[in-house]
Amino acid sequence: MLLWFSPPVYVKTNRIGMRAGINHVQGAAEQLLTWTKRGPKCKQAVEACVDTMEDDRRPQAFKEAAIEEGMFLSSD
Repeated sequence: MLLWFSPPVYVKTNRIGMRAGINHVQGAAEQLLTWTKRGPKCKQAVEACVDTMEDDRRPQAFKEAAIEEGMFLSSD
């Protein structure tokens, strides 16, 4: 079962000029595993993704990790 969140968090991908709009916990976890940095926000995002309780921490934690990693893209 996918656990969805909205709005999506847009991040860079490993393909030049491509971005991904992540809107579910499983997609966030997959992205986190591809990133090279593992800062404190990334650890928090991973913990939020594996947490089975549905709450509002997941998209915010993922967004903060994307910012920390330099992967965040504005939705504009």
